[in-house]
Amino acid sequence: RVIFFLGVRWGCRHRSTSRRLPDLRNSIAFPAGEINGAVMRNPLLASSLFGLTGVVLGAFGAHALHDHLVTRGTTGTWETAVFYQLIHALALLGVGLTRPAAGLPRWLGRAALAWAAGIVLFSGSLYVFALGGPKLIGAIVPPFGGLCLITGWACVFLHAKATSSTGSHS
Repeated sequence: RVIFFLGVRWGCRHRSTSRRLPDLRNSIAFPAGEINGAVMRNPLLASSLFGLTGVVLGAFGAHALHDHLVTRGTTGTWETAVFYQLIHALALLGVGLTRPAAGLPRWLGRAALAWAAGIVLFSGSLYVFALGGPKLIGAIVPPFGGLCLITGWACVFLHAKATSSTGSHS
C-alpha cells in the first residue's frame, strides 16, 4: 500500500507487479519524491516552469477571469499568488544560474526545494481560494507555504554565512 504523508511516498510494492518501489523515507518531497530530486538537480528547469505558469496565470487572471475575480472580490488574492510565484521563480533562476558544475551546494539545494514547495502550497492554495475553493484552504494552507518560502531565504542566508566563513561554495 502507498502511504502519503506530506507528499512522502514510503517504500511499497506496486499492485500489478512484485517490483519494489523506491523508499523515500529519508527525503522531503512535495508533492512526490520525483519533484524533490528534479528541483534539487535542476532549479533552472523549476524556475522556468514556475515563471512560465506565473505569467500565464497572471494574464489569465487579468483577462479571462477578470469578471469572475472581481465579482468574488478575490482579484487581490490572485495578484498576490502571481506575485509570490514570480518572485520565487526569479529566486530559483538565481540559484540555477549560479549552479557550479560539481552540483548544487547543500543549502542552495534546500532553498530551491523550499521555494518550490512554497510556491505550490502558498500560490497554489491562493489560486484555488480565489476561484471559489473552500475557505478552509485559504486559511490553513498558505501559512505552511509561506513558511516554506521563508525557509528558502533562511537557507540562502546559511549558505552565504557558510561560504563567507570558509571561502568555499559547498
